[in-house]
Amino acid sequence: MLIETETTPNPATLKFLPGRTVMESGTRDFADPEEAEASPLAETLFGLGDVTGVFFGKDFISVTAAPGTDWAALKPDVLAVLLDHFSAGMPLFKPGSAAGIRVPGEADVTFEENPEDADIVAQIRDLIDTRVRPAVANDGGDIVYKGFVEGKVFLQMQGACSGCPSSTATLKHGIEQLLKHYVPEVTEVRAV
Repeated sequence: MLIETETTPNPATLKFLPGRTVMESGTRDFADPEEAEASPLAETLFGLGDVTGVFFGKDFISVTAAPGTDWAALKPDVLAVLLDHFSAGMPLFKPGSAAGIRVPGEADVTFEENPEDADIVAQIRDLIDTRVRPAVANDGGDIVYKGFVEGKVFLQMQGACSGCPSSTATLKHGIEQLLKHYVPEVTEVRAV
């Protein structure tokens, strides 16, 4: 089995492509070892010690290393964990776990939208799903729509995009400009 590795715009994160589907649908972001307990793979990756984030996409896994970590030393360990996991056909999540259930936290904030904005929200969601999310996935992350209030679109960055030095530029110069172009009611895009 060959696992390809790609850099991401976030220097702390590498994207690993195992050449097979990782998540059948959706994505999953693990920000700490406690969240990773739902997944044997994420738990093992955090167990390496220098890992501070794991993200599962459709066909990739993004791994974020602690500040000051040497990827040259960590990368072989991550590859070994991934090879063992996928070669053994191990499950991504523990059976009977609450892997799909999350207790809302600060990052899970959503905004109360005006029902009169339903058409605008539908346009925004469609643009995010068809134009933004595929591009962000190429960089090893995901973006989640959180709300539209008084012209402001609220989005949450995940995976390699969370904490990336260029994420603000991506939001302001890429996503904001795209949304403003197609949806004139959008005045600003903010990260939550």
